[in-house]
Order: sequence, then C-alpha cells, then structure tokens
Amino acid sequence: MDKVIYFPRGLMGFEDKHDFTLLQLKEGSPFLVLQSMDDPRLGLLVADPYSFLEDYPIRVGEAEQKLLRLQNIRQVAVLVTVSIPKGEPEKTALNLSGPILVNHQARLGLQIPQTDGKFPSQVYLHMPKE
Repeated sequence: MDKVIYFPRGLMGFEDKHDFTLLQLKEGSPFLVLQSMDDPRLGLLVADPYSFLEDYPIRVGEAEQKLLRLQNIRQVAVLVTVSIPKGEPEKTALNLSGPILVNHQARLGLQIPQTDGKFPSQVYLHMPKE
C-alpha cells in the first residue's frame, strides 16, 4: 500500500500502532483523518495548523530528522490533532503540544512533543454554530 505512513514510535497514547493512512474529509478542507491500518476503530481528526495560524514554530531535533529521513525541513508536512468536545463544536481546538510530522516521500511519520512552552498547548477555532 503506497498510502501507508509508518510511525516507528506510534502516536502518544497509541505507541503500539505504527501503520496509518491520511483520509481527506472533503475537497479543500484543512481537516483530515489519520486512520490506523491496524485498528479500524482508531482514527484521529487532524488539521494543517497553518490553515489557522500564521505562526507555529516547531522544534525538530537531529534524532527526529534522521528518523524521518529529512534532508530538508520543507519535505515534511505538519499536522496537529483536533479535539471537538461532544455537543460543543464551538470549543473545537487544535492541540499544538504534539505536532505530527509526515515525510510523504519516505512514507514516515513522527509525533514530536513540543516542551519549550513558547506556544499554548491548544488554540480554539471558535467555529460558528450552524
């Protein structure tokens, strides 16, 4: 499967899951589903943070760059998980403390916790109620 992205470390809370694929929800939508290939019940709503934020600097250490086989940081796509509290879509938030980096060329992914505290761990989207 050429769409499978391998996560050598898994994801936070799902360290035993390694194979995922990205599913587009709607054409042009900044939201995607990071779907586990190991467990069909596990799918995480993710988004491109730069669709919502002008500035979101992330730190990627040398070990992580090697693991992702990066020659250039532009090779990587940045995703963040999105949380939508049940019955409260207006409290939809981007979770910024653990960005997920994907090297589509190498089909590798890594979640890299950000511990410097320079950015809030969440940003609310304040989506309008329909």
